[in-house]
Formats: sequence, C-alpha cells, structure tokens
Amino acid sequence: MTTPSAPTPSSIASVPAPLTLDVLNAASVGDFTHRLDGLYEHSPWVMERAAARRPFASAAALKLAMATVVREASRDEQLALIRAHPELAGRAAIAGELTADSAGEQARAGLNACTPDEFATLQTLNADYRARFGFPFIIAVRGPTGAGLTRAQIIAAWQRRLRHAPDQEFNEALRQINRIAEIRLADRLPQPRAFGEQIMQWAEALASHSDSPDDLTCTYLTPAHRAAAAQIAAWMQAAGFDSVRHDAIGNVVGRYRADPAQPAPALVATGSHYDTVRNGGKYDGRLGVLLPIVLVDHLHRAGRRLPYDLDVVAFAEEEGVRYGSTFLGSSAYAGRFDPAVLDAVDAQGIAMRDALRAAGLDPDAIDAAAGDVARLKHYFEVHIEQGPVLFERNLPVGVVTSIAGSVRRMLTLRGVASHAGTTPMDMRRDAACAAAEIVLAVERRCGNTPSLVGTVGVLTVPNGSVNVIPGACTVSLDIRAADNAVRDAAVADLETEIAAICARRQITVVTEELMRAAAAPCAPHEMAYWSDAIAARGLPAHALPSGAGHDAMKLAEVAPITMLFTRCGNGGISHNPLEIMTADDAQLAAELTLDFLERLASDT
Repeated sequence: MTTPSAPTPSSIASVPAPLTLDVLNAASVGDFTHRLDGLYEHSPWVMERAAARRPFASAAALKLAMATVVREASRDEQLALIRAHPELAGRAAIAGELTADSAGEQARAGLNACTPDEFATLQTLNADYRARFGFPFIIAVRGPTGAGLTRAQIIAAWQRRLRHAPDQEFNEALRQINRIAEIRLADRLPQPRAFGEQIMQWAEALASHSDSPDDLTCTYLTPAHRAAAAQIAAWMQAAGFDSVRHDAIGNVVGRYRADPAQPAPALVATGSHYDTVRNGGKYDGRLGVLLPIVLVDHLHRAGRRLPYDLDVVAFAEEEGVRYGSTFLGSSAYAGRFDPAVLDAVDAQGIAMRDALRAAGLDPDAIDAAAGDVARLKHYFEVHIEQGPVLFERNLPVGVVTSIAGSVRRMLTLRGVASHAGTTPMDMRRDAACAAAEIVLAVERRCGNTPSLVGTVGVLTVPNGSVNVIPGACTVSLDIRAADNAVRDAAVADLETEIAAICARRQITVVTEELMRAAAAPCAPHEMAYWSDAIAARGLPAHALPSGAGHDAMKLAEVAPITMLFTRCGNGGISHNPLEIMTADDAQLAAELTLDFLERLASDT
C-alpha cells in the first residue's frame, strides 16, 4: 500500500481560499476585481469602484455598493454597460460566443431550446426593442428566486417593457443588470437563503387557491379563502407552534409559547392578511404571514424559546373586497370589532353573518375570540412597500415611521345639463368643469407637503352624452398623511376651495364622508431595533411613511407597533399580478426580523 505524500507548501499555497466577505474585504483591488469578474458583463470597472467602498458588513451591503456604483456612473458608462450584454437568443448565442455566465443563464431559461415560432418571436422582439431604445433587451432570466423564468414569462415582460418611455426603460435595464449581478454573486459567495426560498415557495403555493382560474383573487370566506386558511394552519402546525386556532372571524392564530422559565410572559404579535384584491399579487399581506412562520420553524428546530409568547396571526380580511368593510380580522383580534358590519351583504345578497355560519364559524363568538391584548407588549408587521421609494433607491428594506391617516369622501356636483351647441360658454353651469378644477386643486394643495397625498380616483358624469353639457358629476377624494393635523389642514383648505369653485360656477355640492382613519405612528423605541439591525449589516436604515393602510393600524389602538417594508419590483407596483419581490430580499427581511425578535427579548 502506498502512503500518500504530504502536500508541499507550494501546493497548499496554490489552493484558493473559499470566497467569503472576509476574503473580499482583505483582498487587493486587483484580486477583489478578479474574484468577482463577470458579475457585470465585460465591465470590471464596476467592481474596481465597489472595492473602494469596503469593508462590507454583509452580502447585502456589497450588493448595494455595486448598484450604487452603477447609479453614480456617467450616462456614457451606463450605456456601455447595457450594450455589453448580449441579446437573448441573438447572434452571440447562436455563434456560441456568450460568456459562461450568460450561456448558463440563457440555457436555464430554455432559450437554447426555442421552438421555431418562439425563436421567430424573439428575433422580432430583439429588432423592435433595438429600434426603439438603441440597446439590447436585458432581463434577469433566472427571475426572483434564481430558479429561472419561463420563455412565456420572458416574452410577456419583453412585450410589456416595449411600451416604456426611453428613460424609464434605460433605468429598468440597469436594475435588471444589478439583479443579474446579485444572482451571479450568490453563485460565488455562499449566502444562506433558506428563509427566503421557503417564503417564496409558500407564496407560490398559497397563490394556487383562487376564486378565479385566470388570476389570483382570494376574497373573504370563499372556498379559496378557506383553503388558504387551512394551508396556513397546516404550515403552522408543521413549524412547531404550540397551538393553532381558527377564530370566529376566520383568522388563523398560531402561538409559540415563551420559555417555561418565564413566570408571567408578555405577548408579542405579528402577522398580516391573507385575503387579496381582485387580480392581485402574491406577496401583499402574505409576506407578513409566511415570514414569521418560517422563523418559528427555525426557532423550534433549534430548541430556542423567547422570553415572551409570540402570536403569528393570518388575518382573514383586510382589503374590504367582499363586504366593503376593511380590517375585519385585525379589528376582531384587537377586540375592536363592530358587530354592525355582520348585517352587510355582498354582491350576491349574502349577509356576512350567514357567510360566517356557512364557513363553520360562529358570528356570536367574535368578541370572545379576541386576542389577549392585555398582555400585548408589541405588534410588528413585515410588508412589501407597495410603492416605488425603496425600488428607486436600490434599497432592500426600510423602516416605517407612521401609517398614514386617511379621509375619503364622495362629492356629488350638480349644475344644469343643456345643449352643447346652443348654450354660450359664459352661461353654462358645467359640473364636469367644476370637477376638473377640484382635481387640480387637490393636486396643487397636496403636491408640496411631505407625506401628504391626495387622489381623485372616481370622476364620473352620470348618463353623459357627447353633445350635452354635464349637469352632474361624481368626484371622490382620498386625502392621506402620516400626521392627522397635516391631513386635516389639507381637508379644511380643500373644503374652502371646493366651496369657492362651486359658488363661482353656480354648482351645488353634496359631500358624503366614506371613511376617516387616524394615522398610526410607529413606536420610536422599537423602530430603533429595526434601524440598528439594518445598520449592523452595513445598510442605510431608510425611514419612510406608509401611505397604504395595514392591519397594524388596528393593533395600534391597543399596543405599540412597528413595520418593516421590503422592496417590491416592477416599479413598486402592487395589487397587481406584476407585484414581485426576490428571495434575496425575503431572506434579508427574515434575518432582520430574527434580529428584531432577539432585541425585543433583551428588552423583556
């Protein structure tokens, strides 16, 4: 038997060290650039400039540094970077001239196995896109999870983006390049993504329960809604929750009990809603349900208990699609449910109390099903931003400062309907012209105040005709601000201006207030925990208000609250099938939440 010879010092030195952040932080600029060569196609200058921003506390900080280098580059450099990328299924692919990274990515998407019709479509799209924008179409073909997009998904995105304005598409191409680099970095620099991948897989599975075969619609107490609740409960049970219950409103509540050594544990709660709007997205609300279930599974497997009870609540209803009343689930858990809404009927004439009974729930037990809010120390919610702020700043997460309070009203304007040809312009009482002035007044008043927004979403001329001066018009108002005083001042100013507009035009106005919700400021003490956790990873803790309403608003009536926002792609779009996030951002949000839970534990 031959004894293997011991390795020589020279052979040991030739073995490259595994790629880690420590290795990258200590490397020379040349070695740093060489190790990460190819993340940005034929553009080593990106890595050279990123190296100057070391040290990196986390992979997320490295990714942000790379994206920032691209953002701060000159327009000519950015254009050269875009043009360095090959066309999908283009000449370079056919000739076998792609880099190894590009070839593997295109193959993973099946672009090397197109049918003749698909190939012809891609060539037409390549030509149309280049003619419109002057550079190749770029998309991260490995998609939000890294597993890969289908050819149909790629073609659909291509066709949609052909409608973009040139500057909009230029910026989108750069964002896709950053996503490609992020995916390639994950292949080279080992990064844990088990949390993020599980969240994305579960979101996909939950989306299979829909009221419609053509889109994701999951409205309150439908068979799809009940199936989603059953699936969430099953995941909670498998994750190791000590109890899982369906309450009388349809919430699914999982409790992970405190360390038994804790004599009188407080209660911390988290969650979000699992219902959707019609033709909605997969992550709105549901991220805040699935993420903490994944973390409880992690804690349970590690044999780790917290010094407080942790409730994870999948709220049955937040959107108000079926019955027009929002926050049904969170108001019940907070002990603030209004029993009058049980008499509401849906479009089919089914009363809510009857729908509850048909689902096997007891409407008379809703008050008794309230959570143990007397012990509730804190409620937090992890949610996609549903807006473009984080997206535009290339930031994966942000800390919410306050959830905007809103006032919604419906105005009915009445003038005189008369003949369009025979009524002189100075003798008209045109309700639509008054409405147009009101729309502009809202834009003007709300356009220059931070965190204040105003929207006219309904503008209707009942029984309108092309040759009749509008005698009536219906106008909606939605005024929101992170501070109630700011919102109310805007509403008061608009009331005055609307009255003046209508008086001048001899229009009568009837105002109906549809909703008034108070702003919900987040708790500064616990907000700092989120900010510290983000800063510890070398990322800016960007603070921003939430213009959208959330279940946290109801919990703010009984306990301090905080929220963590995650970036959503496609321009920040939400309530839409294009709503998207990445496994990388889901992973980071989960890690930050675990850190937050530990910081809360140290404060107990």
